Amino acid sequence: MDHDIDKTLSRVGPRLKALRTGRNTTLQELSALTGISVSTLSRLESGQRRPTLEQLLPLARAHGVPLDDLVGAPATGDPRIHIKPIIGNGMTILPLSRGSGGGLQAFKHVIPAGKPSTDADLRSHEGYEWLYVLKGRLRLCLGEHDIVLSAGEAAEFDTRTPHWFGRADNNGVEFLSLFGPQGERMHVRAKPAKKAPSAP
Repeated sequence: MDHDIDKTLSRVGPRLKALRTGRNTTLQELSALTGISVSTLSRLESGQRRPTLEQLLPLARAHGVPLDDLVGAPATGDPRIHIKPIIGNGMTILPLSRGSGGGLQAFKHVIPAGKPSTDADLRSHEGYEWLYVLKGRLRLCLGEHDIVLSAGEAAEFDTRTPHWFGRADNNGVEFLSLFGPQGERMHVRAKPAKKAPSAP
């Protein structure tokens, strides 16, 4: 454990020096900002002196960085999903899940307003899909079926059936999709399960 602490603290010096030189700040200027002597700052940057919390706090404030950045704390589990839109075929697809392989994957599809397509290029592939329309009217061609889903309506189908979707009219469409590449199906519960009666 002590070895890990020593290893972490040994990396603070180079970080401090990189931050200071990257901002074109002299040791004298940093000393004036933090109240830490120039000789102490020099020893901290060279690793000749082990930093204390009392020194790291004003240094982090002076450099305008979180304390974690100075000590190289491991990243925490950030629950946010950093979305990278996929644009193609006149549609923007926003991945809403971290999945990149098996398992259910969630997407938001946005089709801007425009002329409805008359050429439905049906395609098929392994998997199972569930759609839910948020806004507008979505045309879904599925095998021999040609249907229109309005906001609040949903559909699910085996993607091995040839399919295509697009706007049903001139207005834009937004919808969510859940896709299971291994054929997983959505399990929808219409109402909460009844609680078992408590024992007297």
